[in-house]
Amino acid sequence: MSISVPSLNGWLILDKPIGLSSAQGVAAVKRILRGVGIRPDRIGHGGTLDPLATGVLPIAIGEATKLAGRMLDATKGYDFTVKWGEATTTEDAEGAVIATSDMRPDAAAIAAVLPRFTGAIDQVPPAFSALKVDGQRAYALARAGEAVMLATRHVTILHLDLVHADAGSATLSALVSKGTYIRSLARDIALALGTVGHVTMLRRTKAGPFTLGQAIALDKFEECVQERALEQVILPLMAGLDDIPALAIDPDEAAALRQGRRLFGHPASPGTYLACLGTVPVALVEIDHEAVRVLRGFNL
Repeated sequence: MSISVPSLNGWLILDKPIGLSSAQGVAAVKRILRGVGIRPDRIGHGGTLDPLATGVLPIAIGEATKLAGRMLDATKGYDFTVKWGEATTTEDAEGAVIATSDMRPDAAAIAAVLPRFTGAIDQVPPAFSALKVDGQRAYALARAGEAVMLATRHVTILHLDLVHADAGSATLSALVSKGTYIRSLARDIALALGTVGHVTMLRRTKAGPFTLGQAIALDKFEECVQERALEQVILPLMAGLDDIPALAIDPDEAAALRQGRRLFGHPASPGTYLACLGTVPVALVEIDHEAVRVLRGFNL
């Protein structure tokens, strides 16, 4: 059995379930599509989400895979819960407890310390991360019992708010720059409060322009595919470029850009644009004072 789909060049925003890696999420989507005879040429995700995390996982299909790199650089939003009093090897609930504390901060103390973690901060990533050390993944070295020393990185916490606090934990909401580790943020907040802690819940609420409001669970996605309603859940390629202004071009200019040639004498202001022939995206382009040049071309 196969179904006819007008286009498989776009985004599926998966509400990733707990226990599934990002790669396994992509594999599950491919399996569901193949079940009805659809085999996308290219498919991948736009930013790794821990297996113990849930929420927004943008999956790029077809020509949208050319924009996956932009998604990796995008800001991300998270809701997360920190359990006070126990530090773990992995800085989440999966690891073994390595330190304890009787200190339990109250809501006022938590709210008072959050401004220290807002804005540009320095952060040491967790040892159990996918970063590479001498060509090997840090988590592989850590699991082998080796000491892992990762370099401090500069990240930006755009927003950080207390959502709820009780005697043993707190739930916070954050909007962060690329490269930010929420587990490390939780660890450092706990230490600043005179205790230790680890993440027990992590849910991504935003990735670039995509939010939970656009996300779909795997079972609902499979249901839509089986009901021939794929067009209801696949967002257009341009949905990943909501922050990029459109640049109207004519057929001759479109032909030139599709061949990778530059355009000269265009009146648009310098910047990044989505060049479109009518409603059809042709290329992601950069305009400087001399010419329009192609960053990513689309075969649509």
